[in-house]
Amino acid sequence: MKAWDGVGEAYAASYAALCAGTFEFLTAALGPAEGRGLLDVGAGEGRLASRFARRGWDVTACEPEPTMRAVAHREYPTLRIVEGGPPTLPFGDGSFDAAVANFVLNHVSSPRTAARELGRVARGPVAATIWTRSPSWFWAEVVERAGLPPYAGERLPAEEDFARTPDGFADVLTGAGLPEVVVTEHTWTWEADPGALWTSVEGGVAGAGAQYALLSTAERRRFRAGFEETVAAHRVGTVLPLEHCAAVAVSRRG
Repeated sequence: MKAWDGVGEAYAASYAALCAGTFEFLTAALGPAEGRGLLDVGAGEGRLASRFARRGWDVTACEPEPTMRAVAHREYPTLRIVEGGPPTLPFGDGSFDAAVANFVLNHVSSPRTAARELGRVARGPVAATIWTRSPSWFWAEVVERAGLPPYAGERLPAEEDFARTPDGFADVLTGAGLPEVVVTEHTWTWEADPGALWTSVEGGVAGAGAQYALLSTAERRRFRAGFEETVAAHRVGTVLPLEHCAAVAVSRRG
């Protein structure tokens, strides 16, 4: 699936703030902390894990990508960070009271296998999120204004793919054997800094960054012009108020 190699700094400067927008929804889904053990799978640069720790959880952040871990070690030096990620997590059965995977299951080769692994290591609730309206809509507009072909990206094989809807996401978790799955959809507005968005592109983050890396010099100029036009169309003051929507799933066992 999408390559995240080497993007830790660019991600931390851009989309980390957006992805942390699910924090209160996940907190409500998991219940009171009370010092319970929480595994954050695909913890990225550690922002969400650190917020859970401040809320009272005993947090272990699990992240496979070294530049993400490097940022997390620097920014959150007291955070417990372990190398690893789906499909096999380096923990025993029922090692944690709860597990969370924030925008992870949409980036793995087998979402159901990854969800099953979350359920294996957690003896209590499992919470996970996916985009139902992702940042890709903004970049699709950029590409259209630039007159470039749409970016297809990688797709899961048919037997692994699922609808990016609350019902489709629920099917993934129930298909993985997780009990009592409830999915809710939440919308919020991210007041994005245009400079941070451009940092994400030049840093190779997500689909837009992957597409930009493949462009010629002339095409990159067109991409940048399309970006500036799109920013101008959506800017309010100094920020871009961009609406995003996520499905938040929780398996409420335990």
